[in-house]
Amino acid sequence: MKKFFAEFKKFAMRGNVMDLAVGVIIGAAFQAIVTSMINDIVMPLIGLITGGVNFQDQFIILKVPEGIDKSQIVSLGIAQEMGVTTLNYGSFITAVINFIIMAFVVFMLVKFINKLSELGKKKEEVPAAPTTKTCPYCKTEIAIEATRCPHCTSQLEE
Repeated sequence: MKKFFAEFKKFAMRGNVMDLAVGVIIGAAFQAIVTSMINDIVMPLIGLITGGVNFQDQFIILKVPEGIDKSQIVSLGIAQEMGVTTLNYGSFITAVINFIIMAFVVFMLVKFINKLSELGKKKEEVPAAPTTKTCPYCKTEIAIEATRCPHCTSQLEE
């Protein structure tokens, strides 16, 4: 049993496991921020644009238990209290919008990190194409396009 706990401790203290744990914790906190942004900012604005429609409260009644008047069911909360079977498409729309915003934020974060890592790297300078060459006869430096050396007047081979 002691060996088992020692192995577990070795596994849990590995760098990758700790990094993953920190990532999950930060991800959960980030999820709470995005969910709040959706529920408290985005959805009310969408509701305002659509004339006061609350997407979280949008549902379709599938089955009403016996003895319950269908006209009493005016909100999702009341329907759930009464035990009505509902199709909650508003919650699904909210979840999709939540996912799209979360994916966009993660995309922008990765893009920002990639841009930052590119700034940290020094760009290798590509050497410029040579503009001069050496005359094989007098060893002076001459223009690369020259066909005759201006110093020794030798005919140069291409």
